[in-house]
Amino acid sequence: MPKILIADDEPHIRLLLEQTLEELEDEGVELFIVNNGEDALNAIKSEKPELVFLDVMMPKMSGFDVCHAVKNDLGMKDIYIIILTAKGQEFDKQRGSDVGADIYITKPFDPDAILKKAKEILKV
Repeated sequence: MPKILIADDEPHIRLLLEQTLEELEDEGVELFIVNNGEDALNAIKSEKPELVFLDVMMPKMSGFDVCHAVKNDLGMKDIYIIILTAKGQEFDKQRGSDVGADIYITKPFDPDAILKKAKEILKV
C-alpha cells in the first residue's frame, strides 16, 4: 500500500494537503500527517512512505535537516521528497537541492498540480 507523509506545522496547510490528497485513499494510498520535523523523521523511518510533502520551517527540526537525514544519513534515496515552503529565494531552492529534495515548490501552491504530481509519483 503506497504511503504519503504530510509534514507541516501550519494547520491550514496540513488540512489543504490532506483534502487535496484524500481522493488517493480510494486508490489504496495511506496518508500520515505530522506537525514537526522530529516526528517527520520518525514517521519516515517507521512507515517508509513513497512520497513526503515537507515544510522547511518547522519546530524541533527543519525540513532541510529532515531531508538531509533521510537522503544522506539514512541513504533512503527511493523516498520522493517534495519541499513545500514559503521560502522562495534562489538560495533556499539551491539548499533544497543540496540536501536531496526531489522537487522544491513554493507556497502558495496549486492543489491540482500537487494531486497530479502525487498520482504521477505513486503511479495511481
